Amino acid sequence: MAQQTDPRILGTEKIGNLLLQYSIPAIIGMTITSLYNIIDSIFIGHGVGAMAISGLAITFPLMNLVVAFCVLISAGGSTISSIRLGQKDVKGATDVLGNTLMLCLTNAVIFGGLAFLFLDPILLFFGASQDTLPYARDFMQVILLGTPITYTMIGLNNVMRATGYPKKAMLTSMVTVVANVIIAPIFIFYFNWGIRGAAMATVVSQFIGMVWIVNHFRNKESFVHFVPGFWKMKKRIIASIFSIGMSPFAMNVTACAIVILINNSLSTYGGDMAIGAYGIINRLLMLYVMIVMGLTMGMQPIIGYNYGALKMDRVKQTLRLGVIVGGIITSSGFLICELFPHTVSAIFTNSDELIDMASAGLRICTLAFPFVGAQIVISSFFQSIGKAKISIFLSLSRQLVYLLPGLILLPAHYGVTGVWISMPISDSLAFITAVIILVIYIKRVGPIAHSI
Repeated sequence: MAQQTDPRILGTEKIGNLLLQYSIPAIIGMTITSLYNIIDSIFIGHGVGAMAISGLAITFPLMNLVVAFCVLISAGGSTISSIRLGQKDVKGATDVLGNTLMLCLTNAVIFGGLAFLFLDPILLFFGASQDTLPYARDFMQVILLGTPITYTMIGLNNVMRATGYPKKAMLTSMVTVVANVIIAPIFIFYFNWGIRGAAMATVVSQFIGMVWIVNHFRNKESFVHFVPGFWKMKKRIIASIFSIGMSPFAMNVTACAIVILINNSLSTYGGDMAIGAYGIINRLLMLYVMIVMGLTMGMQPIIGYNYGALKMDRVKQTLRLGVIVGGIITSSGFLICELFPHTVSAIFTNSDELIDMASAGLRICTLAFPFVGAQIVISSFFQSIGKAKISIFLSLSRQLVYLLPGLILLPAHYGVTGVWISMPISDSLAFITAVIILVIYIKRVGPIAHSI
C-alpha cells in the first residue's frame, strides 16, 4: 500500500512544499488522463480514419455531460472531506466518503441510462451528420454503459487525494492509462473493433482503476475508509456536496451547450472536416487545461484544510503561488501551439485537409491562452473555500457571458474563422473578470469568515 500522508501537515508544512507534494501527483494524474484521451484520438485517427475523428468530436458535448454529473459529486465530496479533516472531524470525512460513493452510483445509473435510451436524437442535436453518426453512436454506447465504473473511479479517487493520499491517487490514473494504452491498440487493430474498441478499452482500464481505489477504502488502515452503514445517505452532507459541486457541474453543462453551438456552426460553415479540426484543437488545449486542473486539485486540500483551520495567510499564499504556476502552464501551451501548429496537428491524422484546418484554427484559438491558467485557478479557489455562488459565476462567465455572444455573432460574418476568433476574446474577458472579482472580494471581506 502506498504510504499515507498525514493530512495534518497541511496546516504546518511550507506552502511551496505542500503544493509540490499534492499538485505534482495530481498534475501527473491529470496529464496522464489527458494523454489517454489524446492517445485514443491518435489510435482512432490512424486506425479508423479522419471521419472517425469528426465522429469523436461530436461526442464531446455528451462527454462533457458525463463529466458534469460526475464532478457534481466528486468535486463537492473531495472539498467537504478536506474541510472536515481541517476541522479535525474524521468521522465527518468518513460520512462524506460513503455519501460520495452512493451519489456517484445513483447519478451514473440515472444519467447513463437516460442518455443511452435517447442516444441517436441527442447526437443528431449535437451536430452529427449521417456520416459521423455511426462513429459517435458506437463510441458513446460503450461509454454510457460504463458510467457506474467511471463515476466510482473518479469520485473516490478525488476523495482519496483529498484525504491524504495524493501519490496513490496519481498511481490510480497511471494504472488506468497504462492499461488503456496497452488494451486500445489490441481492441482497435488486432480485434478490428474500430472506435467501439477504443471506448471498450477506456471502460476496461477504468474498471482496473476502480478496483484499486475500492480496495484502498476497504482497508481499515486508510486514514478515511468505509465503515458499516456507509451507504446511508445524509441530507446535510448531500446538500453540501451539491452546493460545492454545482460550480464545476455548471461549467461542464455550459461547456456542453457551447460545444453544441460550435459543432453546429462548424458544420454549417466548414462541414465534417471543420468539426474534426475542432476535435484536434480541443484535445490539444485540454491537455494544458487538465494540467492546470491537476494543479487546482493539489491546491484544493491545502486551501480547504487551512480555511477550515482559519489559517488565512496560508490560504492566500497558496492562491498566489497557484495563479503564477497556472499562468506558466498555459503560457507554455500558447508557445507550442503558436510555433508548431502543423506538427502537433499531424500527430492525430494523415489527412492534409484536416491538418491544415486544425493548424489554422489552433493559432487563433490560443492567442489569449496564457490568461486561461490564472482564470481557472481563481475560480477553483472560490470553490475550495465553499463560496459556491462566486465560483459558479466565474465558471460560467467565459462560456455564457463572453463566448456565447461571440459564437452567435462572429461566424455569420467570418465563417469558421469567426468560431476560432470567439475563443481568445472570451478567454481575455473572463480573465479580467476573475481578477476584478478576486480583488474586490479580498478588499471587502478581509479575513474570510468561517462558514462551512
